[in-house]
Amino acid sequence: MSLSFMIGYSWTQTEPGQVNHILDQFLSSMVREAGAVNYFVLPFPFSEDRSQIDIYRDLIRSGNVDGFVLSSINYNDPRVQFLLKQKFPFVAFGRSNPDWDFAWVDIDGTAGTRQAVEYLIGRGHRRIAILAWPEDSRVGNDRLQGYLEAMQTAQLPIETGYILRGEGTFEVGRAMTLHLLDLSPERRPTAIMTLNDTMAIGAMAAARERGLTIGTDLAIIGFDDAPMVQYLFPPLSSVRQPIAEAGRKCIELLVAIVEGREPEQKHILLQPSLIIRASEGHHHHHH
Repeated sequence: MSLSFMIGYSWTQTEPGQVNHILDQFLSSMVREAGAVNYFVLPFPFSEDRSQIDIYRDLIRSGNVDGFVLSSINYNDPRVQFLLKQKFPFVAFGRSNPDWDFAWVDIDGTAGTRQAVEYLIGRGHRRIAILAWPEDSRVGNDRLQGYLEAMQTAQLPIETGYILRGEGTFEVGRAMTLHLLDLSPERRPTAIMTLNDTMAIGAMAAARERGLTIGTDLAIIGFDDAPMVQYLFPPLSSVRQPIAEAGRKCIELLVAIVEGREPEQKHILLQPSLIIRASEGHHHHHH
Protein backbone atom coordinates (compact mmCIF):
# COMPACT_ATOMS: atom_id res chain seq x y z
CA MET A 1 0.00 0.00 0.00
CA SER A 2 1.28 3.49 -0.71
CA LEU A 3 1.87 5.78 2.23
CA SER A 4 1.01 9.47 2.45
CA PHE A 5 3.62 10.01 5.20
CA MET A 6 1.06 12.16 7.00
CA ILE A 7 0.07 11.64 10.63
CA GLY A 8 -3.23 13.14 11.78
CA TYR A 9 -3.22 14.67 15.25
CA SER A 10 -6.20 16.03 17.11
CA TRP A 11 -6.50 17.46 20.57
CA THR A 12 -9.10 19.37 22.55
CA GLN A 13 -8.79 23.10 21.97
CA THR A 14 -8.11 25.11 25.13
CA GLU A 15 -10.35 28.02 26.03
CA PRO A 16 -9.43 31.30 24.31
CA GLY A 17 -6.79 33.10 26.37
CA GLN A 18 -5.61 29.87 28.03
CA VAL A 19 -2.38 28.13 27.13
CA ASN A 20 -1.80 24.40 27.36
CA HIS A 21 1.97 24.14 27.73
CA ILE A 22 1.89 20.37 27.86
CA LEU A 23 0.11 19.95 24.52
CA ASP A 24 2.24 22.70 22.94
CA GLN A 25 5.41 20.88 23.97
CA PHE A 26 3.91 17.57 22.90
CA LEU A 27 3.05 18.83 19.38
CA SER A 28 6.52 20.38 18.95
CA SER A 29 8.26 17.16 19.91
CA MET A 30 6.05 15.11 17.57
CA VAL A 31 6.72 17.44 14.64
CA ARG A 32 10.48 17.19 15.30
CA GLU A 33 10.42 13.41 15.63
CA ALA A 34 8.18 12.86 12.58
CA GLY A 35 10.40 15.12 10.48
CA ALA A 36 13.43 13.04 11.43
CA VAL A 37 11.80 9.96 9.84
CA ASN A 38 10.30 11.90 6.90
CA TYR A 39 6.72 12.05 8.14
CA PHE A 40 4.57 15.16 8.57
CA VAL A 41 2.04 15.96 11.28
CA LEU A 42 -1.37 17.23 10.20
CA PRO A 43 -2.99 18.91 13.23
CA PHE A 44 -6.76 19.38 13.34
CA PRO A 45 -8.98 20.59 16.19
CA PHE A 46 -11.19 18.17 18.09
CA SER A 47 -14.29 19.19 20.00
CA GLU A 48 -16.37 16.98 22.27
CA ASP A 49 -19.05 16.77 19.61
CA ARG A 50 -20.08 13.31 18.36
CA SER A 51 -19.84 14.42 14.70
CA GLN A 52 -16.08 14.78 15.13
CA ILE A 53 -15.82 11.10 14.26
CA ASP A 54 -16.76 12.23 10.72
CA ILE A 55 -13.42 14.03 10.37
CA TYR A 56 -11.62 10.75 11.13
CA ARG A 57 -13.83 8.85 8.70
CA ASP A 58 -13.14 11.42 5.94
CA LEU A 59 -9.38 11.44 6.56
CA ILE A 60 -9.26 7.63 6.46
CA ARG A 61 -11.35 7.47 3.26
CA SER A 62 -9.32 10.13 1.48
CA GLY A 63 -6.08 8.23 2.13
CA ASN A 64 -4.59 11.52 3.29
CA VAL A 65 -3.21 10.12 6.54
CA ASP A 66 -1.47 6.86 7.46
CA GLY A 67 -2.40 6.97 11.13
CA PHE A 68 -3.47 9.15 14.03
CA VAL A 69 -2.10 10.32 17.34
CA LEU A 70 -4.80 11.21 19.87
CA SER A 71 -4.39 13.29 23.01
CA SER A 72 -6.81 14.55 25.69
CA ILE A 73 -8.02 10.96 26.11
CA ASN A 74 -10.73 10.07 28.61
CA TYR A 75 -12.86 7.09 29.63
CA ASN A 76 -15.16 5.75 26.86
CA ASP A 77 -13.30 7.86 24.32
CA PRO A 78 -15.36 7.76 21.09
CA ARG A 79 -12.28 8.34 18.90
CA VAL A 80 -10.49 5.32 20.39
CA GLN A 81 -13.64 3.22 19.97
CA PHE A 82 -14.10 4.30 16.33
CA LEU A 83 -10.47 3.73 15.31
CA LEU A 84 -10.40 0.30 16.98
CA LYS A 85 -13.52 -0.66 15.02
CA GLN A 86 -11.98 0.65 11.78
CA LYS A 87 -8.73 -1.22 12.58
CA PHE A 88 -6.91 1.96 11.52
CA PRO A 89 -3.42 2.67 12.93
CA PHE A 90 -3.36 5.04 15.91
CA VAL A 91 -1.46 5.70 19.12
CA ALA A 92 -3.00 7.48 22.09
CA PHE A 93 -1.16 9.84 24.39
CA GLY A 94 -3.05 8.61 27.44
CA ARG A 95 -5.06 5.60 28.55
CA SER A 96 -8.81 5.02 28.35
CA ASN A 97 -10.94 2.08 29.55
CA PRO A 98 -8.78 -0.63 31.15
CA ASP A 99 -10.37 -3.38 29.02
CA TRP A 100 -9.71 -1.69 25.64
CA ASP A 101 -6.55 -2.91 23.94
CA PHE A 102 -4.72 -0.28 21.89
CA ALA A 103 -1.28 1.29 21.59
CA TRP A 104 -0.63 4.10 24.05
CA VAL A 105 2.10 6.22 25.59
CA ASP A 106 1.32 7.75 28.96
CA ILE A 107 2.97 9.45 31.90
CA ASP A 108 2.56 7.79 35.28
CA GLY A 109 0.45 10.39 37.07
CA THR A 110 0.03 8.14 40.11
CA ALA A 111 3.81 7.93 40.58
CA GLY A 112 4.17 11.70 40.14
CA THR A 113 1.72 12.66 42.86
CA ARG A 114 2.87 9.83 45.14
CA GLN A 115 6.44 11.14 44.95
CA ALA A 116 5.37 14.71 45.76
CA VAL A 117 3.19 13.70 48.72
CA GLU A 118 5.88 11.34 50.07
CA TYR A 119 8.27 14.27 49.90
CA LEU A 120 5.88 16.48 51.90
CA ILE A 121 5.37 13.71 54.47
CA GLY A 122 9.15 13.36 54.73
CA ARG A 123 9.35 17.09 55.49
CA GLY A 124 7.08 16.57 58.50
CA HIS A 125 3.71 17.54 56.98
CA ARG A 126 0.68 15.60 58.24
CA ARG A 127 -2.26 17.74 57.12
CA ILE A 128 -1.89 17.60 53.37
CA ALA A 129 -4.75 18.65 51.09
CA ILE A 130 -5.12 17.95 47.38
CA LEU A 131 -6.85 20.05 44.74
CA ALA A 132 -8.22 17.35 42.43
CA TRP A 133 -10.35 17.18 39.30
CA PRO A 134 -13.92 15.96 38.69
CA GLU A 135 -14.56 12.19 39.07
CA ASP A 136 -14.90 11.68 35.33
CA SER A 137 -11.29 12.70 34.61
CA ARG A 138 -9.12 9.64 34.07
CA VAL A 139 -5.90 11.67 34.31
CA GLY A 140 -7.21 13.30 37.49
CA ASN A 141 -8.08 9.94 39.05
CA ASP A 142 -4.62 8.55 38.23
CA ARG A 143 -2.97 11.52 39.93
CA LEU A 144 -5.30 11.44 42.94
CA GLN A 145 -4.47 7.75 43.38
CA GLY A 146 -0.84 8.69 44.12
CA TYR A 147 -1.96 10.96 46.97
CA LEU A 148 -4.14 8.22 48.46
CA GLU A 149 -1.32 5.66 48.22
CA ALA A 150 1.26 7.97 49.84
CA MET A 151 -1.09 8.85 52.72
CA GLN A 152 -2.05 5.20 53.27
CA THR A 153 1.57 4.02 53.23
CA ALA A 154 2.46 6.67 55.84
CA GLN A 155 -0.64 5.61 57.82
CA LEU A 156 -2.02 9.13 57.75
CA PRO A 157 -5.81 9.48 57.90
CA ILE A 158 -7.37 10.43 54.57
CA GLU A 159 -9.70 13.31 55.38
CA THR A 160 -12.49 13.78 52.85
CA GLY A 161 -12.35 17.50 53.66
CA TYR A 162 -8.79 17.61 52.29
CA ILE A 163 -9.78 16.29 48.85
CA LEU A 164 -11.40 19.06 46.83
CA ARG A 165 -12.54 18.59 43.24
CA GLY A 166 -13.06 21.09 40.45
CA GLU A 167 -11.84 22.27 37.07
CA GLY A 168 -8.08 22.85 36.81
CA THR A 169 -8.23 26.65 36.61
CA PHE A 170 -6.59 29.50 38.54
CA GLU A 171 -9.95 30.65 39.96
CA VAL A 172 -10.89 27.16 41.16
CA GLY A 173 -7.46 26.66 42.75
CA ARG A 174 -7.76 30.00 44.52
CA ALA A 175 -11.31 29.41 45.78
CA MET A 176 -10.53 25.88 47.03
CA THR A 177 -7.44 27.11 48.86
CA LEU A 178 -9.31 30.01 50.51
CA HIS A 179 -11.83 27.41 51.72
CA LEU A 180 -9.01 25.27 53.20
CA LEU A 181 -7.26 28.27 54.79
CA ASP A 182 -10.49 29.32 56.49
CA LEU A 183 -10.59 26.05 58.46
CA SER A 184 -9.75 26.34 62.17
CA PRO A 185 -5.98 26.52 62.87
CA GLU A 186 -5.78 22.90 64.03
CA ARG A 187 -7.64 21.68 60.92
CA ARG A 188 -5.95 23.93 58.40
CA PRO A 189 -3.60 22.03 56.03
CA THR A 190 0.11 22.88 56.15
CA ALA A 191 0.66 21.63 52.58
CA ILE A 192 -1.34 21.58 49.37
CA MET A 193 -0.75 19.34 46.35
CA THR A 194 -2.46 20.36 43.11
CA LEU A 195 -3.08 18.39 39.91
CA ASN A 196 -1.68 21.13 37.69
CA ASP A 197 0.41 24.28 37.99
CA THR A 198 -2.47 26.61 37.15
CA MET A 199 -4.34 25.49 40.29
CA ALA A 200 -1.09 25.81 42.29
CA ILE A 201 -0.74 29.42 41.15
CA GLY A 202 -4.34 29.99 42.33
CA ALA A 203 -3.37 28.43 45.66
CA MET A 204 -0.37 30.79 45.93
CA ALA A 205 -2.65 33.77 45.32
CA ALA A 206 -5.02 32.60 48.08
CA ALA A 207 -2.16 32.13 50.54
CA ARG A 208 -0.98 35.68 49.84
CA GLU A 209 -4.48 37.07 50.33
CA ARG A 210 -4.51 35.44 53.76
CA GLY A 211 -1.10 36.92 54.57
CA LEU A 212 0.68 33.56 54.66
CA THR A 213 4.29 33.04 53.62
CA ILE A 214 4.40 30.40 50.89
CA GLY A 215 6.92 27.73 51.78
CA THR A 216 6.96 28.57 55.48
CA ASP A 217 3.30 28.76 56.50
CA LEU A 218 2.01 26.74 53.57
CA ALA A 219 3.87 24.38 51.24
CA ILE A 220 2.52 24.12 47.67
CA ILE A 221 3.51 21.63 44.96
CA GLY A 222 2.12 21.76 41.43
CA PHE A 223 2.04 19.25 38.58
CA ASP A 224 3.34 19.73 34.98
CA ASP A 225 6.32 21.99 35.63
CA ALA A 226 5.07 24.48 33.06
CA PRO A 227 7.91 26.63 31.72
CA MET A 228 6.93 29.78 33.63
CA VAL A 229 6.65 28.34 37.15
CA GLN A 230 10.34 28.76 37.94
CA TYR A 231 9.85 32.54 37.56
CA LEU A 232 7.04 32.80 40.09
CA PHE A 233 7.73 34.20 43.52
CA PRO A 234 8.57 31.97 45.22
CA PRO A 235 9.45 29.56 42.38
CA LEU A 236 6.97 26.67 42.33
CA SER A 237 7.91 23.07 43.09
CA SER A 238 6.22 20.81 40.57
CA VAL A 239 6.07 17.33 39.07
CA ARG A 240 7.75 17.45 35.65
CA GLN A 241 6.38 15.31 32.84
CA PRO A 242 8.78 13.93 30.20
CA ILE A 243 6.74 15.47 27.38
CA ALA A 244 9.36 15.51 24.63
CA GLU A 245 9.94 11.82 25.24
CA ALA A 246 6.18 11.15 25.11
CA GLY A 247 5.94 12.86 21.71
CA ARG A 248 8.94 10.94 20.45
CA LYS A 249 7.57 7.58 21.62
CA CYS A 250 4.12 8.23 20.10
CA ILE A 251 5.66 8.82 16.66
CA GLU A 252 8.07 5.89 16.99
CA LEU A 253 5.24 3.54 17.94
CA LEU A 254 2.85 4.80 15.27
CA VAL A 255 5.42 4.63 12.46
CA ALA A 256 6.23 1.03 13.45
CA ILE A 257 2.52 0.13 13.33
CA VAL A 258 1.96 1.96 10.01
CA GLU A 259 4.97 0.28 8.39
CA GLY A 260 3.82 -3.14 9.60
CA ARG A 261 6.67 -3.70 12.06
CA GLU A 262 5.75 -5.28 15.36
CA PRO A 263 6.54 -2.66 18.07
CA GLU A 264 8.57 -3.94 21.04
CA GLN A 265 5.99 -2.59 23.47
CA LYS A 266 2.62 -1.09 22.65
CA HIS A 267 2.09 0.29 26.15
CA ILE A 268 4.72 2.78 27.27
CA LEU A 269 4.46 4.33 30.73
CA LEU A 270 6.95 7.14 31.35
CA GLN A 271 8.06 8.30 34.80
CA PRO A 272 7.69 11.94 35.87
CA SER A 273 10.16 13.59 38.26
CA LEU A 274 9.70 15.93 41.21
CA ILE A 275 11.39 19.31 40.82
CA ILE A 276 11.84 21.01 44.19
CA ARG A 277 11.90 24.80 44.37
CA ALA A 278 11.21 27.31 47.14
CA SER A 279 7.39 27.04 47.21
CA GLU A 280 7.47 23.97 49.37
CA GLY A 281 9.68 25.67 51.90
CA HIS A 282 12.19 24.51 54.45
CA HIS A 283 9.94 24.39 57.45
CA HIS A 284 9.65 21.24 59.56
CA HIS A 285 6.31 20.69 61.20
CA HIS A 286 6.21 18.69 64.40
CA HIS A 287 2.79 17.95 65.75
